[in-house]
Amino acid sequence: MSTDTLAIADIREILRLLPHRYPFIMIDRVIDMQGDEHAVGIKNVTFNEPQFLGHFPDNPVMPGVLVIEGMAQTAGILCLRNMPSDRPRSMYFLTIDKAKFRKPAVPGDVLEYHVNKIAHRRNMWWYRAEAKVGDALIAEAEVGAVITEG
Repeated sequence: MSTDTLAIADIREILRLLPHRYPFIMIDRVIDMQGDEHAVGIKNVTFNEPQFLGHFPDNPVMPGVLVIEGMAQTAGILCLRNMPSDRPRSMYFLTIDKAKFRKPAVPGDVLEYHVNKIAHRRNMWWYRAEAKVGDALIAEAEVGAVITEG
């Protein structure tokens, strides 16, 4: 696929590329895609999501690991969308480094996952990611993944 700017990946495209399904899809759409270099994933945090039943019922907070998962899924869309689709592929976490959580995400927030490619070697990819609500940085990490056949 071309490295030109790609407008968006909507939920249908996300479901086509990623193996995740409800309740584990952590992005609703991906915008501002530039080849495999950069993208912004969007997650609308809603109170009716299953994690809020137990985390924490009287003060619902999006679990940090799910914020990291949203970063990784956004990066995964970049990688998988830019690969030939003639063979089934799977993507798995390789590393999570330099993770920092600065502020919780809560129902009603619109999370933006800003991801930028750090490196790509063979079937391995690394991205720097920031989670933002509005202009506020709420979390950051470097995520790495490996793509395998089937």
